Amino acid sequence: MNHGTVPAALAGFGTGLSLIVAIGAQNAFVLRQGARRHAVFAVVAICALSDALLIALGVAGVGAFVTAWPAALTVVGLAGGAFLICYGILAARRVLRPDPAAALTTAGVPQGSARRAVATCLAMTWLNPHVYLDTVLLVGSLAADRGDLRWAFGIGAGLASLTWFATLGYGARLLSGFLARPSAWRALDALVAATMVTMGGLLLARA
Repeated sequence: MNHGTVPAALAGFGTGLSLIVAIGAQNAFVLRQGARRHAVFAVVAICALSDALLIALGVAGVGAFVTAWPAALTVVGLAGGAFLICYGILAARRVLRPDPAAALTTAGVPQGSARRAVATCLAMTWLNPHVYLDTVLLVGSLAADRGDLRWAFGIGAGLASLTWFATLGYGARLLSGFLARPSAWRALDALVAATMVTMGGLLLARA
C-alpha cells in the first residue's frame, strides 16, 4: 500500500462530509424516512450507492465530458426543480391537512408504500444537478489532483457518503418519541416543504 493512500482517503472522507452535511432536499427526505422507520435501508442504500457510482465516474474522468455538455445539467435542473417544488407542495399540504396514516402507529411501524419511497428517493437523487456538481465534477477534479492516489481519495469520499446517510437514516429514529406528536410532524413537514420549494425554485432559476 502506498504510504499516501490513507491520507488521501482521509482527505476524500473530509471533502465528502463537507459537501454532503447540509440541510438539502435529499437529507430532509432521508431524515423523514428515518424518523418514520420506513424503508430506511433502501433509502440509505440508494443514496450511498448513487453517490459512490457518481464519485467513481468523476474520478474516472467523466466530469470533463459533463462540463463539455452543460445543456445536460440544464435539463436535469429543470426536471429536478419541478419535482422538488411538487414534493414541497405535498409536504405543505400535510402541514395544513395532517394525514393520520402518515404518522407512526403505536407499534412504531410506519404506514405507506415502500415502492413509493424508493421511487421518490431515486428521483430526489438523480434529478438533483447539485449531486452531479458535487460528486462528478468537484470530487472528480479534486481526486484528479491526487494523481495515482485519486481512487483512494474517491473511496474516502464514498465512505463519507455512506457514513452520513446511515447516521442520518438510522439516527433519526432517536427522534421517534418526539415525533409521536402530530405537531412535531407538522413542524418537520414545514421544514421539508420550505427546503424543497426553495431548492426547487433555485434550480429552476439557475437552469
